[in-house]
Formats: sequence, C-alpha cells, structure tokens
Amino acid sequence: MSRQGIEFVLKSEHESDQRLVVRAQQGDKRAFDVLVLKYQQRIASVVSRYLRDQDEVADVSQEAFIKAYRALANFRGDAQFYTWLYRIAINTAKNHLVAKSRRPPNTDKDINDGEFSENSVVLEAEDQPEALLARDQLQAVILAAVDDLQEDLRTALMLREFDGLSYEEIAEIMACPVGTVRSRIFRARETIEKKMHQMG
Repeated sequence: MSRQGIEFVLKSEHESDQRLVVRAQQGDKRAFDVLVLKYQQRIASVVSRYLRDQDEVADVSQEAFIKAYRALANFRGDAQFYTWLYRIAINTAKNHLVAKSRRPPNTDKDINDGEFSENSVVLEAEDQPEALLARDQLQAVILAAVDDLQEDLRTALMLREFDGLSYEEIAEIMACPVGTVRSRIFRARETIEKKMHQMG
C-alpha cells in the first residue's frame, strides 16, 4: 500500500461506520476497504465457530465481505453495520456447510474465552494431574453440551459469551425479538449447567 493509501486508511479509521458505508455506497471502494480491515478479524472469528479448517474460514470470510459489498446498496442503516455484517457472515458459513452437507459444528475455541453464566465454574486449576484431568473433562463436557445445542441456541450463546454482544445486537443479527434472544441464551445456559451437574 502506498503512503497515500496508508494515510487514507489511518484517517478513515476514525470515521463512523455509517459515514464509511455512505461513502462506499457512493462508489468509494477505499471506504469499504477500511470497513474490511476494521472487521476482518471479528468476521473470521464468527466464521471459525462453524468451520474448523482455516483455509475455509478465510474463503468464507472473504465471501461474506463480497456479499456485503454487493448488497451494500440495500443497507439502509436500520441496524448497525457490524450486526448486519455478522448476519451475512453467519448465513454465508451456514450456506457453505449446507453446500458441503455438513452439520454446523461447535466452536473449537478455548472455553476460557467466555463465561457461560455468572455461576459457571471457573476453568482454572492448579497444575496437579488430577486437577488438570478434571478441568479437561469439564471442558469436554461443556464443549459437547454446546455442540448438542439447537443451532439458534448455540448461535445466540456464542454471540453473547464469546463476542460480548448486547441482547439488542444479537436480536439484530438473528432477526428476532430481544425477548427471544434472552430466552435462547437462558435455555442454552440451563442445558449446559444440567450437563455439568450430571458430570458431578
């Protein structure tokens, strides 16, 4: 990237998403490039919840941005840009799996990346073999429980716990009422905690 291009990106990073979107809608491709740079890691993170192969993650993430760019003229600003982009990324990942006839898997992220509830077990242990084994077993139970969740429950839970999105933002991404989001997250947590108690 040229020095002029770098200066453009640095200057543009301070602009709001809405202004960048408007400029991109008016044909300024560099404005959309800034949005890509701003959100590429977060989109890759979302996609990686559905796909484990990093090459597929990169391809699907790129496809999501291409779809977003092509649909940009239809973006009216009713939702925040990144929640709109998240929805496109999730749908692109799901469509990719359907095309490959694969069930959406759970995340393979470390379970320590998010708390499942205020009362959830803290996955920290002393470096004793027994403690490490118990921790690994607990992680396996939690990951299996998340993997077994209905897709809508799993998606809502991951957006809340891993991405830290608000209920309102998740509602925009999943195109459902906030009350439905709360219900899905509650049911997901309840299911996981039951599995954990069964283990104990």
